Amino acid sequence: MQITRKRPDTRQGPAENFTGTVWLDELAAPEPPSRIRMFSVHFTPGAHTAWHTHPHGQVLHVTEGEGLVQRKGGAVETIRTGDTVWIEPGEWHWHGAGPRTFMTHLAVVEAAEDGTTADWHGHVDPANYPS
Repeated sequence: MQITRKRPDTRQGPAENFTGTVWLDELAAPEPPSRIRMFSVHFTPGAHTAWHTHPHGQVLHVTEGEGLVQRKGGAVETIRTGDTVWIEPGEWHWHGAGPRTFMTHLAVVEAAEDGTTADWHGHVDPANYPS
């Protein structure tokens, strides 16, 4: 058993992967052979990810606020505190805060053999983000 009492500093999500202001807190990145990674992600109103996929899928659990999630070709879905979303491996999607609300979620992924946790595919067209 290992108890982690000191975590990396909160960092801002990079502009190439996020629209708006997003803050990332790494909660868990155990030593190999584990490949689990867990983050608490804090989105300001209107902030969201770019389109992306995960090699082994992703679990999102909303801990605060209201947000949006969309898979490629699907409808934009509202997610709220207490909701859990399973994103299939390789499924193109984006997620983030609603246009007028903050949203925080836990994001859990399993890294691929090479350490990759996400493949990024470009920003969401602003004309397709709900206002």
